[in-house]
Amino acid sequence: MKTTSDKRASDFAAVHAVACDYLDGMMYADEAKLRRAFHPKCLIVGHFRDRLEYDPLDAFIEACKKEGSIPPGTPYFAEMLSIDVTGDTAVVKLTDDYLGVRFTDYLTMVKTEGRWVIVNKAFYVHAD
Repeated sequence: MKTTSDKRASDFAAVHAVACDYLDGMMYADEAKLRRAFHPKCLIVGHFRDRLEYDPLDAFIEACKKEGSIPPGTPYFAEMLSIDVTGDTAVVKLTDDYLGVRFTDYLTMVKTEGRWVIVNKAFYVHAD
């Protein structure tokens, strides 16, 4: 039987893995990783290129594919600043460089049907 600390460590590792799938999916324009990381009904929200984006997953994936991939295997900058897990909800705060821009992302996750998925991504674009 799993102890509370074993369950917490397992959840923490699973949430971290979802955040890594999100980053790899975005950086390498990998639709399969993005679809695995996100719930199909999630929203991506933040100001980008002078508009408030309040987009569904399909629009986000298409934008990533349109922007293109960095070369496969190329390292990229990303730093997980915090992971907070409470029961079946979690929030990951991370900073990453994408499209030559520094972002801070807040990924809200829910554990459903035995796996963690991102249900909302709110982001902030840092000024040059």
